Amino acid sequence: MEKLTHLILLLLSASCAADNITLVYGVEGGTISINCTYNPWQQRWREKSWCKQIDETKCQHVVSAHRFWLPFLKNRNGTTAISDDVHKGVLTVTMKRLKKQDAGLYQCRTEYLGETNTLQKVQVKVLTAVLETQMPEEPRAVHSISSIHPEADFTVFYVFGGLLAVKLVVAVLIFLSLARVAKTERQRRTQA
Repeated sequence: MEKLTHLILLLLSASCAADNITLVYGVEGGTISINCTYNPWQQRWREKSWCKQIDETKCQHVVSAHRFWLPFLKNRNGTTAISDDVHKGVLTVTMKRLKKQDAGLYQCRTEYLGETNTLQKVQVKVLTAVLETQMPEEPRAVHSISSIHPEADFTVFYVFGGLLAVKLVVAVLIFLSLARVAKTERQRRTQA
């Protein structure tokens, strides 16, 4: 069921071409990951961040990916984590345990010497979690007219498997002993 949910969300994700905004859907309580790409040669040394846009001019900082020579610094803020693959030029933001208030417009950004550039704008939509309905159980027979208990099938399988394993071990031991006898016989002939 989880794979089906991920497939549906993947199909729902789309790009808004007019504003160059990537649309990403998530489910309450679920996890989404967003990849923001950049030119690693031009922006390797810049600090990358993820922020939530408050209005046209303000973007509230959520988390930063510290430069790769500072790996000990924390790259997480609550349920949001960020990682930066400077070799491939991919900034990955992961938001876990999504809530309705996580919905909104976000930005992947780079910052260097006071200059801020937007790598990508992402519109996050959080869908209400749908409770899975229980499928009715298949009726089970109270009394079986079968002559073999269902677990007996596995027992027979294990017995035959064990017998085959024992036969294989015996065959290997016979082969090894015959090989040893043949070797001893050859050594005796070469000495005579």
